Amino acid sequence: MEPMDLSCEEVDGLLDLADDIIARPQAYAHKCDGKKIATLFFEPSTRTRLSFEAAMLELGGSVLGFASADSSSATKGESIADTIRVVQCYADICAMRHPKEGAAKVASLYSNIPVINAGDGGHQHPTQTLTDLLTIRRLKGKIEDLTVGLCGDLKFGRTVHSLIKALTRYPHIRFVLISPQELRVPDYIREILEKEDIPFVEAERLEEVIEQLDVLYMTRVQRERFFNEEDYVRLRDSYILDMPKMELAKKDMIVLHPLPRVNEIDTEVDKDPRACYFKQVLFGKYARMALILKLLEVE
Repeated sequence: MEPMDLSCEEVDGLLDLADDIIARPQAYAHKCDGKKIATLFFEPSTRTRLSFEAAMLELGGSVLGFASADSSSATKGESIADTIRVVQCYADICAMRHPKEGAAKVASLYSNIPVINAGDGGHQHPTQTLTDLLTIRRLKGKIEDLTVGLCGDLKFGRTVHSLIKALTRYPHIRFVLISPQELRVPDYIREILEKEDIPFVEAERLEEVIEQLDVLYMTRVQRERFFNEEDYVRLRDSYILDMPKMELAKKDMIVLHPLPRVNEIDTEVDKDPRACYFKQVLFGKYARMALILKLLEVE
């Protein structure tokens, strides 16, 4: 499941459902009684795995799974197709994170239970995108007519690619893409923006463009996506959000980050009311609750 597999109406429907869960949590506390989610995490994760587990538990369901490939039969060479055919005997729905791009898609072809892509390599991270859309809508009151800055690793950041593709479907969105030359957005993303005639500018310095932004989406420069250590060390500190930069920004700008944060947002920024990345984590749980209900076709 990718956000682009859903129509705008379906995405908005999920966001509306998440809003209702936030407003009336007790009404949803037993919606998944007797249901089980399998969390198959072939790659480490804190937030995503725990938020799927918390989401299912708050809906009254239960959880099984593993938190790393080392503790699964993948170490013995079991294929994804076989893994999912085994797991569907035990669970009603599955959330999978895998370092290989397209792994969740492959699993879905062999599965008779819904498979949620919880991140595949440098490719997509659709439930993070749902989280981001819900966060923007709840904090800005809308998802249209916004200038959205994305800063950091725009080349390998799967959250960035998913979010850009999702936001292109809303009216009057403008992008400011802030990154080192080496980590600019891939050509296919640039082609989507050009084809859809969506305004975007590319910049290298955050402080030169921050004043234009309604939303600033920070990302970390991930060591594991680099081919060599020197490039990582050279670029690591290029884009750090600190209070002097925040002082240049709009009073109602919101700062988002998919987390984990390393050093790209100074901890001083956490005290600023515009720092919304921990609220974003909470909204992630509600977005995933809505998705689980939808995929299990729970009324």
